[in-house]
Amino acid sequence: MPDFENILLKLHPDDSVAIAKTDLNTGISITMPGGGSLIVRENIPVGHKMALQDLISGETVFRFGSSIGFTTQNISAGSWIHTHNLAFSEKENSYQWQLTKPWDLKPSVHTFQGYARPNGKAGTRNYIAVIASVTCSNHVTSQIARAFPRNVLDQYPNIDGVIPILHSSGCALPPGGRSHQYLKRTLTNIAQNPNIAAAIYVGLGCELMQIDDCQPLFTSQEIPPYGLVIQEEGGFEQTVSAGIEIIQALLPQINHFERTPQPISKLMIALQCGGSDSWSGVTANPLVGLISDQVVLEGGTVVLAETPEIHGAETNLLQRVTADGIGQNLIKHCQRWQTDAQKFGFSLNNNPSPGNKQGGLTTILEKSLGAVAKAGKSPLQGVYDYCETVTTSGLAFMDTPGNDAVSITGQLAGGCNLIIFTTGRGTVYGSNVAPCLKIATNSRLYNMMRSDMDFNAGRLLAGSTWEVTQPELFKLVLDTASGCYTASEQHGLSEHEFVPWQPDVVL
Repeated sequence: MPDFENILLKLHPDDSVAIAKTDLNTGISITMPGGGSLIVRENIPVGHKMALQDLISGETVFRFGSSIGFTTQNISAGSWIHTHNLAFSEKENSYQWQLTKPWDLKPSVHTFQGYARPNGKAGTRNYIAVIASVTCSNHVTSQIARAFPRNVLDQYPNIDGVIPILHSSGCALPPGGRSHQYLKRTLTNIAQNPNIAAAIYVGLGCELMQIDDCQPLFTSQEIPPYGLVIQEEGGFEQTVSAGIEIIQALLPQINHFERTPQPISKLMIALQCGGSDSWSGVTANPLVGLISDQVVLEGGTVVLAETPEIHGAETNLLQRVTADGIGQNLIKHCQRWQTDAQKFGFSLNNNPSPGNKQGGLTTILEKSLGAVAKAGKSPLQGVYDYCETVTTSGLAFMDTPGNDAVSITGQLAGGCNLIIFTTGRGTVYGSNVAPCLKIATNSRLYNMMRSDMDFNAGRLLAGSTWEVTQPELFKLVLDTASGCYTASEQHGLSEHEFVPWQPDVVL
């Protein structure tokens, strides 16, 4: 008869469910803490929930000490709880917030080897970016960048790459609409990401998103962006040649940037989770939350995002805002998503994907409670619209969709120079703007997708302690910021994961 703690995990004393550490077969008798036993009444997959007590139809189910939904039928202790008998009910939220003071910062004792920029920021990579203003200029943009593979750059050891930034928009949008505004802001701000030392914009010429509209204003100390218009240069070949010539002239100048010790305050980390499973809120996300708090304490910035994926857990953030306006702004974004859901006839509870549900997540509440754990416990010091430049230090929140690539694109445009991405089902996401550390929530995933994962938080389920794993992950963060390649970078820099949010119709 197996002991409870060997095969099940109860996260909070008030929880009415426990999480299966392994596949549980019908008929197993489990020795319960404090005496007695409990019979498993049906097969329960690993990572899924088992009822610890008899529950009547309509009763609230608790995980993490919080409600994750209500039962849709009577459930006996030892039964499987999932989509067939657990549901989510939308309710009116009377949002309130609670003010708290920013943390007193500790003296910064950790550094990373980064590229100091004239504007006071620091890059974790040193790139030249070739940026398409419209999908029609994507091929020219990519061909300019591909003229500078790694072997061509060997004589410039301080340059990490020439990267193309491509997308599928830029024209046939409602002028001045949200898609137009977001794209303009994304393309303007991405060139100011501290990982990008210089940029060339490439336009077609007749598109809505003219390159003059999305080129940022640079100070006299910075390298001003270049602009090429295909229709003005004389076509494909002439524009590619002109772009190559510009970059050849830029290379010696960009190579003058060298890695030097930079304080943690120069780190801005994008917090992401994708392909989540039931262990996300147990291992990887809380572990990243500890890293987030450590970065904040030393003056750095972490940016949480994905507004649909904090639905039901936004109160966690509202209880730690540092100003009334921050609470009001967060509520505004949350309410807009709820209004859009009603307007377009969808439910935010549909956010958990088929993969999320196969991994044991059932409702949006359950997913959100785990997702917010990435933000640690630090005060919320800023709330930003999609792809706005993040100017506050500490914990910030950016309004983005839950789609990983769209959300990260906004965070990168906001200034994030490193990404921490937790996953339970597995993802091969990689960015060519900032290194992306992928943290596996369970050992099975880590071992199965070893060439894609950077860290195994699943060790916490097998006896490893937080005191051991936290400093190991923190060291990996600093090493990555200092130039060590992530798993995704080993596969090459992606040209396809830059996806600006385009909520409007295409004309």
